[in-house]
Amino acid sequence: MFLDNQVTEIFCIVDEFMIEFDLTLRPNLIGSSKPPKRKPKLSHSEVMTIMILFQLSAFRHFKGFYTGYVQKHMQADFPKTVSYNRFVELQKEVILPLAIFAKTCCLGKCSGISFIDSTPLRVCKNKRIFNHKTFKDIATRGKSTMGYFFGFKLHIIVNEQGEIVDFQLTQANVDDRQPLKNGNILKKIWGKLYGDKGYVSKPLAETLFNNGIHFVTGIRKNMKNQLMPLFDKIMLRKRSIIETINDQLKNICMVEHSRHRSFHNFVNNILAAIIAYSFLPKKPAVKFYDSQPDDSVQITLF
Repeated sequence: MFLDNQVTEIFCIVDEFMIEFDLTLRPNLIGSSKPPKRKPKLSHSEVMTIMILFQLSAFRHFKGFYTGYVQKHMQADFPKTVSYNRFVELQKEVILPLAIFAKTCCLGKCSGISFIDSTPLRVCKNKRIFNHKTFKDIATRGKSTMGYFFGFKLHIIVNEQGEIVDFQLTQANVDDRQPLKNGNILKKIWGKLYGDKGYVSKPLAETLFNNGIHFVTGIRKNMKNQLMPLFDKIMLRKRSIIETINDQLKNICMVEHSRHRSFHNFVNNILAAIIAYSFLPKKPAVKFYDSQPDDSVQITLF
């Protein structure tokens, strides 16, 4: 299922990060002075690697992946595996390093052209909302283009190379424009930002313009038509790149499923899925190239 160099590459990158994490951040954590009561056989680097590999696998249930594949067919890579219940306990210990690793080592850089969108993360079917207990008082109801749902929203910003520049998780009833109003997600982007009609807001566009960001969106049916540069019109049509990325996050990296048994497991699954996406060998991209050999340059997008 996995190539040997792929497993080795992911483990080496994660292990190098964990070495720096243990030297710089772990001594400053609350309760870090207390030695662990039980030293685990699997290191935190191995736990994180297995979680990332699961998102890249064809398995749709982690227990089947761990007990049926890792413990049977990956003994050469992970010789000291623990029981499944013990591994679930170890997952809670890596939530902080997993979040820092996703934010610092797995995100792309803004190149001046960015796309923003949100995707719903359903935690259960609508018929089971009143019987759902795992995310009671945490998840909320929201509405997307596909109708009402119960869960959360994942807001992502990507560049034209298909790399995730930044992401943020909110409740389902939060407006799509709210992460842009907070300002934290804007620290990594500049230039032009393209969004759909749900982001239309004149005050928001003015605020972003003052921060050096040209916000470009489509117009709604009840709005007057406005002149727009041809490049911006083409890039709005190419905004489907972020829809493709959301599709890969859900169907390949499995960022969304309804089998969570705790909020920690839910967050770990999202972080591992975003990290796994950064290791995909081929990502959807909008490519530019010069089609004329003379001094005049023509930009072609496909």
